[in-house]
Amino acid sequence: MHWKAVFNLDKIIMSSMSFFGYHGVLPQERELGQQFVVDVELQLDLRAAGEKDDPDKTVSYADVYEVVRRVVTGEPSKLIEAVAEQIAGEVLQQFAVQQVLVRVKKPAAPVPGQFSYMAVEIVRSRAKAVIGQ
Repeated sequence: MHWKAVFNLDKIIMSSMSFFGYHGVLPQERELGQQFVVDVELQLDLRAAGEKDDPDKTVSYADVYEVVRRVVTGEPSKLIEAVAEQIAGEVLQQFAVQQVLVRVKKPAAPVPGQFSYMAVEIVRSRAKAVIGQ
């Protein structure tokens, strides 16, 4: 699948969704599990939803939350990169959004030292076909 950046769209921002999961490369991460914190930004045109005050013209926060919850609490992945890809792919497949930003944070990453979290952030967009000559 090809990805392309989309600009100048409205956003729905879902911040700091926290779930317990079993993702990680190390055996103890996959056995004991840990908290993961996920931010999702959906880019889409919200004009019709705002002008008509119509819930059918936007994306349900609850439905997107459920996708994120299911992925993070579901089948373990070695990498949070894979978790982010799965969330982005499912959001693009299930909802009428043009672009999605997914940030997966690992506050208890097994890294020596002090930090707030380790994270990955990806941006994925719908591919637009161009009909040529």
